[in-house]
Amino acid sequence: MSARLEQAVHALKEQIDAPVASFLSSCVHCGMCADACLFYTETGDPKYTPIVKVEPLRRVWEQEFTFMGQLKKKLGLAKPITDEFLAEWESKVYDSCTMCGRCSMVCPVGNDITYMIRKTREGMAVSGHVPEGLVGATTRAVTIGSPMGVKFPALQAQIKHVEKDYGFKVPVDVEGAEYLCMLSSMEIMNFPEYIGAIAKIFDHAGVSWTLSSKAFEATNSGIQIGVSDIASELVQRIVSEAERLKVKAVISPECGHAYTAIRWEGPNLVGKKFGFKVRHILEVLDELRKEGRLVTEGMEEGRLTYHDPCQIGRRGGVLEQPRNLINMLVSDYVEMPDGGKMNWCCGAGGGVSTIESADEVRLKVFQRKKDQMEAVDAEGLISACSNCRIHIEDGLEEYHMDIPVLSLTETLAEHLVDKE
Repeated sequence: MSARLEQAVHALKEQIDAPVASFLSSCVHCGMCADACLFYTETGDPKYTPIVKVEPLRRVWEQEFTFMGQLKKKLGLAKPITDEFLAEWESKVYDSCTMCGRCSMVCPVGNDITYMIRKTREGMAVSGHVPEGLVGATTRAVTIGSPMGVKFPALQAQIKHVEKDYGFKVPVDVEGAEYLCMLSSMEIMNFPEYIGAIAKIFDHAGVSWTLSSKAFEATNSGIQIGVSDIASELVQRIVSEAERLKVKAVISPECGHAYTAIRWEGPNLVGKKFGFKVRHILEVLDELRKEGRLVTEGMEEGRLTYHDPCQIGRRGGVLEQPRNLINMLVSDYVEMPDGGKMNWCCGAGGGVSTIESADEVRLKVFQRKKDQMEAVDAEGLISACSNCRIHIEDGLEEYHMDIPVLSLTETLAEHLVDKE
């Protein structure tokens, strides 16, 4: 066994905690998780069954922690963990899993398969069996501060354009503001309108906020690649800036895994309780709505539906807030089949969008989202995740569907009116 492979096996062994052991012990091999995964339903290939994807973790658990597994290993009857085996599983663990959590929702014995995938990726990362695109994104996140290589001067340039186009000041490094707003690289480079939208909304509602010049990136590539040390470092950058600027809360942007990283995994990753709150932008906007601080006029035309980003809705619990906001803006709103907490993933989360080898299957499984939209004759789609937005636009182009994809935050900003 090579030194790197030995380290990978050790890393997998270290990931086997009480929950993982109980999950692996209680799996009844019913296959229900397969029908909950769009990579299986849209391809029909059993290799995409979610529980199959954690086989590297299962083998280590069996051979290191069970009597029969240890006996089989001593007798030479156990299936070995080799570089070739891990190389084969790379596409299963990364290319065809967005960690959307839908499989965990349907497991009859309550196994959190997404949790096990996250643990499996820890070992895969140590072994070096990680897609090149995800390695590059993570390296840039650590060395530059952004998975897309966006530096603060690029953000400054976008801020200047936004201030000119929207006429609202975008505050940077303001101490004592109520909110520190995070951004994803996709919003900075692909959808700078989002920056203009939050500037307009917060000016309208009288909200005190700021961006940070030192930690503006919310995306956490450490979570996606499966390296806790990197995930912790990226979270700590945000924590340090929130503390330096003395804000009351950090706002996660329209990005799914960013919310998961800072809101749900953040305190555990840095090993301490935050001295500030973490809110998703939709939570903040819905609170402003409740307080009567958002005055809008007009309604969007056409039949619109909403795509729940997995990490924000199913995994994050932000389900009612977007619908409350949509009801202010849309007269002909219709829910997709399986909408809400059981919504189908767009197919690009969990780092899949950065993996070139996953492009073919990523677009193939978009058939599920296409079916959802066609089932309700949607004439437009609203969402709240920039990664979902880009992939959905790719999917619509692939399937020759002329349907606009709207940001909920940006749409709200467009309907604001001056208060009397």
